[in-house]
Amino acid sequence: MSRILIALAILTGAVGGTAMAGEPASPASSYFERTGHDDVLSGGVKMITITTPKGMFKVWTKRVGNNPRIKLLLLHGGPGATHEYFEAMDSFLPAAGVEYYYYDQLGSAYSDQPKAPELWNTPRFVEEVEQVRRALKLEPKNFFLLGHSWGGILAMEYALKYQQNLKGLIISNMMSSIPAYNAYAQKVLMPAMDQSALAEIKAIEAKGQTDSPRYMELLVPHHYTQHILRMPGDHWPDPVNRAFKNLNNDVYVPMQGPSELGASGALLDWDRSKDLKSIAVPTLVIGARYDTMDPEHMRWMAGALPKGTFLLCPNGSHMAMYDDQDVYMKGLVAFLKRVDKAGTGH
Repeated sequence: MSRILIALAILTGAVGGTAMAGEPASPASSYFERTGHDDVLSGGVKMITITTPKGMFKVWTKRVGNNPRIKLLLLHGGPGATHEYFEAMDSFLPAAGVEYYYYDQLGSAYSDQPKAPELWNTPRFVEEVEQVRRALKLEPKNFFLLGHSWGGILAMEYALKYQQNLKGLIISNMMSSIPAYNAYAQKVLMPAMDQSALAEIKAIEAKGQTDSPRYMELLVPHHYTQHILRMPGDHWPDPVNRAFKNLNNDVYVPMQGPSELGASGALLDWDRSKDLKSIAVPTLVIGARYDTMDPEHMRWMAGALPKGTFLLCPNGSHMAMYDDQDVYMKGLVAFLKRVDKAGTGH
């Protein structure tokens, strides 16, 4: 995930209720049932207090729907982006009866944004997710976790420590190895780019001038609209634009690094490929043909996971929930329902 929409921003309910007395409850009324929820006044929003080595902070969450069997927590990318680009889920998950939770990780726009660099590390984020899970009362009988891009790293790390709490896992558009991701960028993505544009991009990076307008002018047509979201930049959906307009570089750059053609920050050596065999819960790995992430590596990941399944979005890129939406959403819903029908998987 990247700062792409800082540039692109420049370029550019369902309603339910309780059945009336004497009427049988419909699936819709059950899905939008409010009884027992303490977030009704705020429309599903709950600010959760988390404890960190630097004190206590609040993170933002929002529940949509009501399903005691399928509760899906969404982990956004970045690090430092927001939940907003997941809003495409609103067009699909309510109709499927999935209860789902938007969530801005600490440092992201809707949550507290402390100036505390020591908090921006993967183990600390894992503990944050666990605190959020407990606050939302998500349990092994119903808790599904979806992580996209950086959120996929976080989801894998969470599963490796806390998989006893999970019913199912979705790793979306993320490889299990940053070194392998960087190698794919070097060997496959960069050679396919316009080489004069690539040379200028690398020269800008070498000078430490990645905040210059020219950097984005080159990346948008030569990389972002090819591998991040395969639509013209001025047609990118509003939720995507808002998410990355709000990206916090104080979190993003230290972990991801300043380059948009690979990772060079604190995540540089992250690799959990050898540990996938330890994730025993049912897991869906979603890849896309034109992704920044190697789809064949993600296919391999599904095979390395004891209960892994692979979903390829043949027309999609890194934001396949937008540019191959039908395949992505149908595959996600089918996985959730299949695992729910089969039981917890523990």
